[in-house]
Amino acid sequence: MPTTSQVNPDQARRVIEKYMEETKNILVISFSSGLSGTVNSVKIAAEELREENPDLNIYVIDSLCASMGEGLLVHYALANRDAGMTLEENAKWLEDHKLNIVHSFTVDDLFHLYRGGRVSRGSAIVGSIVNIKPVLHVDDEGHLINLFTVRGRKKSLKSLVDYMGEHMGSYADKNDIVFISHSDCEEDAQFVADEIKSRFGITSFMINYIGPTIGSHTGCGTVALFFLGDAR
Repeated sequence: MPTTSQVNPDQARRVIEKYMEETKNILVISFSSGLSGTVNSVKIAAEELREENPDLNIYVIDSLCASMGEGLLVHYALANRDAGMTLEENAKWLEDHKLNIVHSFTVDDLFHLYRGGRVSRGSAIVGSIVNIKPVLHVDDEGHLINLFTVRGRKKSLKSLVDYMGEHMGSYADKNDIVFISHSDCEEDAQFVADEIKSRFGITSFMINYIGPTIGSHTGCGTVALFFLGDAR
């Protein structure tokens, strides 16, 4: 089975230096500190480079997001840039709004959650036998947290949309696009998109694969939904 490890400061430095060849204004939106120490490595690298390059204007944002939740934050950062925000203004906007990026997801294979310590072996065995599916989210500290369980795959997918309806709040009319990621189950991701379109009238979606880092912990059959809401 695959394993993962955090980016170290030297690796982070090399990536930043590559972009310094093009610009001295850099905004880094990093993976959640609640799931990895990577953001600390990036901050160490950024501080070293600042000391060596006084003209370097770099901001490192702990997104407290994962997968396409982080991607949705990047989407809004690009929109802010294109709308004329300065780097400083954009960094502040991201800090102020990153907890409005709501994540909810469900997995099909409980044994990957068992490997990650999210459920016990007994729960994984019994849950698999009776077709129990967990629904989880990423909380305000960037951690993966179990929300509840339902019985059956379709019900778990619909629960993601239910959760969206409960959490959009005042952002209901601000969700110009919704992100959905999946691990080798595109039909299920499209089912979620169709449910959202039917219930909320949203028509713009980005559907893409979960990357190998998150996928190594969730396994195949994971569907995750990302949108703007009042609170996670």
